[in-house]
Amino acid sequence: MSTEPPETTENAEPGTPGEASDTADASSKTPAEPESAAAEGEQAPGARQVSEAEAELLAQRAERERIERRKAERQEPIAAGGKLSGTAADLLAAVRAVESGEKPAAAVSEESRPAPRRPAPEPVRPAPPAAVGPAPAPGVVAAVREVLARGGAPEGLAVRAADVLGEEAAQALRDDPWLLLRVTGVRPEQADGFARALLGGGAGPDDGRRERAVTGWLLEQAAEAGHTALEMSALTAALARQGIPDAEEAVRTAISDGDVLVFQDPLPRTGPPAPQRAGAAHGEDGTDDAEDAEDADEERPVRVLVGLERYAMAEESLAGGLARLVDSSPEQGGPGTEWERAAASAGGSAGELIRAVAGHGLVLHTGGEASLAEPAALLRAAHGLGLRAWAAAHTPVGRTRFAALLEAATAGDTGPGSGAADTGADVAGEAGAEGPGVATVAGLLSGAEGPGRDADGALLLDLLVVLDAPRLDVEAAALVTESLPDGARLLLAGDPGVLWSAGPGRVFADLLAARACPQVSSRRPDPGPLGELVSGIGVGELNQVAAPGREVVIVPVRDPGEAVHRTVQLVVDSVPRAIGVPAEETQVITPGHGGAVGTRALNAALKERLNPGPGRFGGFDPGDRIAYSPARGRTVPGRVVKADADGLHLSCAGEAVVVPQERVEQSVRHGWALTAHQAAGDRWPAVVVVLPGDAVRALSRPWVYTAFSRADRHLSVVHGVEQALPRAVAEVAAKPRTTRLPVLLAPQVPAPAG
Repeated sequence: MSTEPPETTENAEPGTPGEASDTADASSKTPAEPESAAAEGEQAPGARQVSEAEAELLAQRAERERIERRKAERQEPIAAGGKLSGTAADLLAAVRAVESGEKPAAAVSEESRPAPRRPAPEPVRPAPPAAVGPAPAPGVVAAVREVLARGGAPEGLAVRAADVLGEEAAQALRDDPWLLLRVTGVRPEQADGFARALLGGGAGPDDGRRERAVTGWLLEQAAEAGHTALEMSALTAALARQGIPDAEEAVRTAISDGDVLVFQDPLPRTGPPAPQRAGAAHGEDGTDDAEDAEDADEERPVRVLVGLERYAMAEESLAGGLARLVDSSPEQGGPGTEWERAAASAGGSAGELIRAVAGHGLVLHTGGEASLAEPAALLRAAHGLGLRAWAAAHTPVGRTRFAALLEAATAGDTGPGSGAADTGADVAGEAGAEGPGVATVAGLLSGAEGPGRDADGALLLDLLVVLDAPRLDVEAAALVTESLPDGARLLLAGDPGVLWSAGPGRVFADLLAARACPQVSSRRPDPGPLGELVSGIGVGELNQVAAPGREVVIVPVRDPGEAVHRTVQLVVDSVPRAIGVPAEETQVITPGHGGAVGTRALNAALKERLNPGPGRFGGFDPGDRIAYSPARGRTVPGRVVKADADGLHLSCAGEAVVVPQERVEQSVRHGWALTAHQAAGDRWPAVVVVLPGDAVRALSRPWVYTAFSRADRHLSVVHGVEQALPRAVAEVAAKPRTTRLPVLLAPQVPAPAG
């Protein structure tokens, strides 16, 4: 690892420190103090042709409708929660009151149990000329804009408010100003000011409308931070910090009104088992073993969780889908001897992977970038055995890279089950005689890519490999599992060291911890100095590595101004000259959007050098490098082509995208500099990671691992955090997330003995 001496420069004028944490790294937020990431917010479709993102939203909507139907069929009361007291007992009493009819009916979760197989979704295959639905009518937007102006709220929120609240948005806001909290980026203090302007003295902290809105807002912020539910004590504490006079009553009201669900999840036993009555083991005291087990369960402590129905039902659906895969008998696709011959030909951990997938419906695979050769070998073997095999990556870049790997390996492979006849096939296209196919997860679920679906809505495939599996949130994972037909195999492959999903849940980590299915760890290390550096970070060590080809360069800086200057110098001059990587193939990664060295400041400086212009269309000019976020947690790199009355025309991964003018601010950012979450799933020939002094609190081992591992050939680190970097790598693990998947899986998929 070489160190480039700092250059004496004039400091750029520093901005106000703030927003240092990666706003897309939702795990760093707390429910009470979230940070808005408007560019990564969910997009509402407009009156345009169906795009991949819009089709994905349609697929998600269909899934939620199916979940609603299932919920309507399951109205049994939850089981007793053991020995509860205090607020937990009050919450349980509120739920029972609802069930007995004393209050309006509410949706209440029942105790976790194996979920039956649900019908697969209807096929969703968008037709290019079709329209998704009308954008908010100009009259609706104008009426909302008028209400916002009267309340002193930014009129720029009008389109988003009309999207969220519908045609009656203006009247809804007059009746309940706190509904403004449903708009992405609005905080309680802003909604309070809006409410006071409209309602005057009637807008108090104890207003029931405020309590309901703030409760929902806190749970949405928790979901953005990665939690699928919150412990009741955490929610009531957050409500108290928001000025709710009686937080516990507010939660009880939310439960009885059906705004949230309440769960009682058993806690793991920490002490010795309870003593058994004499003769109880054989039922000699006149009771059976089931009654004894029930008595033991009543003594078991529980934790009370509350959550939004959307994420709770998705997590429950996911658990049922995973259990179905684990319990199913996969279609062989050929004699066992053929699988064994393919495994023996592959050898090593690739052979282990083929053997595991041959006999199991669900398998996990862990490893770095080099380990992708093993899922590629599996896909070739499965295709050679006659199976319909597909892979799905999370980004277009990931799809292209894996397709190239698969095609190159197939062209040179003549072993058993290799599908050698597929040489030169377009593996990113349709699977079949040509070879395995590669899609994006979003495209597969929406129907824009992939093998299509049968009459029951199940994907027409026998094996699905999901790459970058740590990026799966509970909703996407539920859609994937429920879309697979009976007898299909699912391989979740990914690097456990990277940042978790931008959406709620930690699906891959929960499954690894549950040990409910075979797990194959790759023994292929990433090569070279970069591979050595990243491997060390993965185990908590920031090692100095030999970099004879300047693969790793450290650039120390003293202040934010110098950090910005050196970053621009590296991208524009040093890396192209010394490494041979042009500026358009070099990516800057920094911890946050705001602050003196956030993405906004760096993108402004890089635009000035690389594509100066007046920014006539929302700050953008033709040729600008951008990051387009069609939905929350998804970022697609691209460039601006032009702007006209239709909107901002982009080229994203070879696809033409038109973003209407009213959507540009919330879905398009300049893309020379990204956060680590935005960059996850993609790789570039050269990466410049910027670590300014105000980024210390944002650093963690997963963040550093993700940022450093985005580089293929060269990594420059603009280093201004001194010893905070090795300390973060050694000591700061991923922030915990509250999820229910392990509890939901436990009774359905028991962990193997030992």
